[in-house]
Amino acid sequence: MSDPRPVVVVTSLHDPTADVVISELHDRDIPVVRLDSGDFPASLSVEAEITEHGLRGRLLTPTRTADLANIRSLYYRRPTGFAFPHLDEQDARFAITQARYGLGGVLASLPGCLYVNHPHRIGDAEFKPAGLTAAAEAGFLVPPTLITSSPDAAREFTKAHGSVIYKPLHNPVYRVDGVSSVVTVAEVSAADIDDDIAGTAHLFQERVPKVADVRVTVIGADVFCVRIDSDLLDWRTDYSRLTYTPVEAPPGVRPALRRYMNCFRLVFGAFDFCVGQDGRWWFLECNPSGQWYWLETETGLPMCAALADLLERKT
Repeated sequence: MSDPRPVVVVTSLHDPTADVVISELHDRDIPVVRLDSGDFPASLSVEAEITEHGLRGRLLTPTRTADLANIRSLYYRRPTGFAFPHLDEQDARFAITQARYGLGGVLASLPGCLYVNHPHRIGDAEFKPAGLTAAAEAGFLVPPTLITSSPDAAREFTKAHGSVIYKPLHNPVYRVDGVSSVVTVAEVSAADIDDDIAGTAHLFQERVPKVADVRVTVIGADVFCVRIDSDLLDWRTDYSRLTYTPVEAPPGVRPALRRYMNCFRLVFGAFDFCVGQDGRWWFLECNPSGQWYWLETETGLPMCAALADLLERKT
């Protein structure tokens, strides 16, 4: 008898990556409940009761119902935030907080559910200082890095390390002439640093002379490594100039990946490395909600099937 428990997919309405995963699950006759937390409470509702037997209740969308005690797995992608535009600022702030700790708390407390990934673990892993520290402890090579709000410290770091790049600690969306943009990675020198650095925190990192980049996608027990060749400082700025080649990880990388994943209790991670001129891989970051499907279309690696296996709890 087939397992009737659904997979819950929490993401925005327009998410092509989630679409292909849901299609794969449908092909396997796995029931799926898709929802966006931003739909709460207009078209998404929750009924949750804490009993002596644990959490009980339902999630209800316009077309699906999920029994909170019998959710097989939850794929947490990139849902939109809670919003209450019909309320004034103070009431909206209150409502958003209640929704976050109410519905968000329920989604984070599902009994026996496999999270890919748990939203709290995603939050932990998105802090770059924590990620870089964990990477070093896991055994990865990590470029010398400074996080500071001190102009003097930033200047001293750039002088000491020569070629240095600036990275945002997190990338909020800016709108430039009505177009959504992000702050890009850029090379900086001591002369570029002024006293505006004191206005907030910044990340500076020694630039590793590289010959290529590598994206490593960890999906449960599966590890997919793709070398990305380009002449770009940040390959994400122009996908048309990239070439892709599946590769094997050097000795020591796979166990370090597992140690890193265990540190944050992740089952999915999109790791970025650069390959130095001596062939060694240098850790740059791990995105616990990173994109991956375009690499399958470029290389043929069976990543969607691996993710569906994980969500199905087949492995």
